[in-house]
Amino acid sequence: MTVTTYRDPWGIPHLRAADARGLARAQGRVTAHDRAWQLEVERHRAQGTSASFLGSEAAAWDVFARRARLADTARRCFEALERQDPETADWVRAYVRGVNEGLAAGAARAPEFARTGLTPGTWEPWHPLGVWLATHILFAGFPAKLWREQAIRHLGEEAVPLFATDGPGTAGSNGWLLAGSRTTTGHALLAGDPHRLIEAPGVYQQIRLACPEFDVVGLAVPGVPGIAHFAHTGTVAWSITNAMADYQDLYRERLRRTGTDVTALDPDGTWRRTERHTETVEVADGPPIGVEVLETARGPVISAHGPAGSAHGTDGTPDADADADGDGDGDGETEALALRYPPRVTGDLGFGALLPLLRARSVADVDRAFDAWTEPVNVVHAADTAGGVLHRVAGRVPVRSRTNRLRLAPAWTDGHAWQGWHEMPYGEITDGVAVMANQRGPATPLGVEFAPPHRADRIRALLDERRTWSAADLPAIHTDTHLASAAPLLDHLAALDGLTTGAAGLRDLLLAWDRRMDADSTGAAAYAALRTAVVRRLAAHPAFAALAEPPAVPEVLLPWLALTPRIAFALEHLLRAEELFGIDRAAVVRAAVEDVAVSGPAGTWGDTHRLAPWRALPDGPYEGPALSGDHDCVLCTSAVPGLTDLAARGPAARYVWDLADRDNSRWVVPFGADGVPGAPHHTDQLALWLKGDLAPVGTDWDRLHLVEETHD
Repeated sequence: MTVTTYRDPWGIPHLRAADARGLARAQGRVTAHDRAWQLEVERHRAQGTSASFLGSEAAAWDVFARRARLADTARRCFEALERQDPETADWVRAYVRGVNEGLAAGAARAPEFARTGLTPGTWEPWHPLGVWLATHILFAGFPAKLWREQAIRHLGEEAVPLFATDGPGTAGSNGWLLAGSRTTTGHALLAGDPHRLIEAPGVYQQIRLACPEFDVVGLAVPGVPGIAHFAHTGTVAWSITNAMADYQDLYRERLRRTGTDVTALDPDGTWRRTERHTETVEVADGPPIGVEVLETARGPVISAHGPAGSAHGTDGTPDADADADGDGDGDGETEALALRYPPRVTGDLGFGALLPLLRARSVADVDRAFDAWTEPVNVVHAADTAGGVLHRVAGRVPVRSRTNRLRLAPAWTDGHAWQGWHEMPYGEITDGVAVMANQRGPATPLGVEFAPPHRADRIRALLDERRTWSAADLPAIHTDTHLASAAPLLDHLAALDGLTTGAAGLRDLLLAWDRRMDADSTGAAAYAALRTAVVRRLAAHPAFAALAEPPAVPEVLLPWLALTPRIAFALEHLLRAEELFGIDRAAVVRAAVEDVAVSGPAGTWGDTHRLAPWRALPDGPYEGPALSGDHDCVLCTSAVPGLTDLAARGPAARYVWDLADRDNSRWVVPFGADGVPGAPHHTDQLALWLKGDLAPVGTDWDRLHLVEETHD
């Protein structure tokens, strides 16, 4: 079998093989060449072994991964895939074989291996499923239930809608579909940008996969075969956004210890034995961590705590205080948190959708393929060259009580079991347009909290400014910086009188500001400084004092429980509420504007709003480039007001799929196709990404550079 590897001018791989299996092997091999370090980091994160070479900063994740049983779940899902869909299982095996063939040479290119002393390992067939699960386990934002539990306990249920927003750890996206009636060619356009943690190397890999069965370009997830989220087959294209569905539950468990045995109280009043064993997390720069792994009938125990606080140390082993009889066996009764998530229940991660998506020729094919999708739950847009369009939700969401969806469910009482699965809803395409930006829409019955409507409303308003659009027109929408969520704070500001001269001047500047968060804008910088001052004053108010200290939970969940980010992302609700727990918001804004007038920024928004990508292995101080945009702008480059102006989240890719001519499509990622620092294509797309430009998707084989031809 002959496999040929081509590269375009941006170093993006274009692969050709005789069949799908050979193509998967080639995809694994080229990914190992380009992204060896990234692959190994993700494999170790899925296994909970990353601290063994990354050190103590990675230990909290590893402990969570062990307790949540991510690796065991991925193994189970692959075993089920082998039984139920042997073709897909064999295809995944081929990808893994390719990774193993290319990993040693790829690691030799990557300096991180030498820096950490890491030796490339051997991939097993379940590892791609583990990478997928570890990448998406926090997408549904189940830790938000911990926040709601605290807010309800201290402030009452009325606090839930006040703080409802997509939290600091939730990933989102913009996506829009234009039917042929709204384009200059008469054929549909799809466009958008997934908003995720910006990583270096990037979480998306531009790639082309071609064999006699299919020829697909799109954005793959390194470590996972195929192209799941964003792709164009030539006759049909699809894209996704996070549906903001709620499909994971946290159960309060009552546990009883007798020696080394642990039992959990079930709803029928029976204490049933849990699955229990211990594991060890190795830490490169510290002592090993012992982790007790427990699983009840509801799911894996991710956190254990007693009535008066923690019944377990930070290492996961029983605390002496949980020992009821003093014999050192940890006897006694404690409470715990168990996580229930669909793949753990069903043994299905949705990999059965991946090959049918590559083979899709029409919207109907895409629709059928997404029937097998599991998680994360997404809103799907698709269009084909015959004029078909699709707007639907895909994934698995359990049917259960409102309590399960809103907060922690008591495992020992009836009424909290899962009762089957929701039917996935379809959305409407109105006047030839569908827009999704994580707002309430077709997925509303499936979720609790959604993104504010600002991004979706702005995209729709911009699209309605003209009747027809071309592919070349759409990047201007990607980079729109209007901040509608600024209105409540500016309204409070406008109502103030009796300000000092400096504060009055700042007020006048902000009221004249165009509400665009442009990097070169002094108005945007002044607004951001005022917003930060207001957030900090609200977070310090005695009314919220009980929420300032989060409960004892795993460290990886703390971002959802931090008070300042919660206030920052819910600020417009808190400022608009009829009453806010006795807080004089006018006085808060007055004090904040006086503070900023004295010590506020003298520069522009881009002076402090800079890109801060996540790197598994930081390489000294990093001064990222200046960014336009903000959390509620279409150009969603998210800072955390009150904590930092640096942006760790933003567009992890941008794309425009043209159904009239695939070669007229375009895309970009924040850095480049090659994950190796110093390589020619490591950061060559950054300048495009910063400007809002896109690189062309070129599919003419004669215009590509032939890199390698192999005979397997």
